[in-house]
Amino acid sequence: MSLDDHPLNPPVGIEAPVTGRSDDERLLASLALALVDNPRATLQELAQAVGVSRATLYRFSRTREELIDRLMQHATGCLQRAMEDARLDEGTAREALTRFISGQMEHREMAAFLVYHWQPETIQDERGRTSCDAFLEALDAFILRGQREGVFRIDIAAQTQTEALMALLTGMVDAERRGRVARVGVAGMVEALFLKGTAA
Repeated sequence: MSLDDHPLNPPVGIEAPVTGRSDDERLLASLALALVDNPRATLQELAQAVGVSRATLYRFSRTREELIDRLMQHATGCLQRAMEDARLDEGTAREALTRFISGQMEHREMAAFLVYHWQPETIQDERGRTSCDAFLEALDAFILRGQREGVFRIDIAAQTQTEALMALLTGMVDAERRGRVARVGVAGMVEALFLKGTAA
């Protein structure tokens, strides 16, 4: 039975995953949100939450720990690919910033999952540490480029601006999930808030 035979019903707060993704990607996004809303859920409870059978979920992961690990890898991979798609070295820094924020927000389900399930000990994992370091270094380099172009202020270190941008992104994703912020226009709000604090 295909995954399309099962309605995927993500938890309230963030809309259903973007159509156009593969069945597996949509299921992973729904599972990520289910784990955010119920961090202690069993596999059976997660299957019920997203509207699939226990057998379907078992094909993904045989244990809850395996599922979390798979979601962690998928989430970091999604955000890394979104960064690559943003082409941070092309066009003006302002244009690249818009692409970066929009791309990251397209994977808001996975970002929400990382907010709630990223643990300090995860950094000890070589894959997780390497992926995180590469992501932040690329963003640091982008901020430096923007400083040279006069887009971002130079009296705040690039690393600090990187952390501020990521805090804004993850904070707004979480606020949207909790119903504090409307989904429409979130990317634009993040960009406006960031630039108000970093404009040269």
